Amino acid sequence: MAGLGSDPWWKKTLYLTGGALLAAAAYLLHELLVIRKQQEIDSKDAIILHQFARPNNGVPSLSPFCLKMETYLRMADLPYQNYFGGKLSAQGKMPWIEYNHEKVSGTEFIIDFLEEKLGVNLNKNLGPHERAISRAVTKMVEEHFYWTLAYCQWVDNLNETRKMLSLSGGGPFSNLLRWVVCHITKGIVKREMHGHGIGRFSEEEIYMLMEKDMRSLAGLLGDKKYIMGPKLSTLDATVFGHLAQAMWTLPGTRPERLIKGELINLAMYCERIRRKFWPEWHHDDDNTIYESEESSEGSKTHTPLLDFSFYSRTETFEDEGAENSFSRTPDTDFTGHSLFDSDVDMEDYTDHEQCK
Repeated sequence: MAGLGSDPWWKKTLYLTGGALLAAAAYLLHELLVIRKQQEIDSKDAIILHQFARPNNGVPSLSPFCLKMETYLRMADLPYQNYFGGKLSAQGKMPWIEYNHEKVSGTEFIIDFLEEKLGVNLNKNLGPHERAISRAVTKMVEEHFYWTLAYCQWVDNLNETRKMLSLSGGGPFSNLLRWVVCHITKGIVKREMHGHGIGRFSEEEIYMLMEKDMRSLAGLLGDKKYIMGPKLSTLDATVFGHLAQAMWTLPGTRPERLIKGELINLAMYCERIRRKFWPEWHHDDDNTIYESEESSEGSKTHTPLLDFSFYSRTETFEDEGAENSFSRTPDTDFTGHSLFDSDVDMEDYTDHEQCK
């Protein structure tokens, strides 16, 4: 380095940039390898859900699969404990769970495992034909639509994603570390998309494929409450985990404009599930007027997502079947159910209105 002063400017820049990246990499390696005093985890008769740290924009997760898994647990009313240690499963996957000291990764295998061990089944109301449709749509969402979202999130909209990313233990290098992690992830996503095949198309073609998937979901949903009808199914956790990224993590992008504009039934679907199963997720635009320009960027603040140590829906919501336990509000029907997300029979509702 004694001769650095005589080097041309581009070599000095290269040295400094390389030094900064090496320092950041060393710090990251230190954070990953250092022995930390962590809380004891006992998975005896308890579901421990390992997932990425909460982002700092109030959304539960930037990962469609982590959000899918946690939403599924809430839909199935299974108490669980979150663990944000950042450790991947033995297969290099996230999320993964521990239950009675057994470790399972991959959302499909996790759900199969929980169904076998705990007897839960969100698809009990589906017949063979509906189950086949559900699986086909699941594969479209997870094996095709997912990659278009990943492209938008980690390649095309990387700067916005970087602002949302939360890293623990970053210290004075937190901003640099966030930049490094985002660009490493960008490279991984582009490489995996190329291997998948969808990454070999142009940006316009990728967004065209995304739009086709979103329109297919909108057409399948129609005016139903849930994807497969009036009752929840596992497919709803899958679809919500992915569409929520377009709704709340991709500001100003084509998928956000599409879901909050032309495909408004998908936006209402996402809001319906968020309000029902995520009571602590208070979004800044709870009274959203889609495509409104009234709110300025400077006025937007994000409330950190509260996190229950052990979450159980039965401890959070009143029994949906309880009678005479409602109060009338402007957005409820004559039965006390919300007009926004109820199973109310609209023909009965019309008859009631005419009898007034």
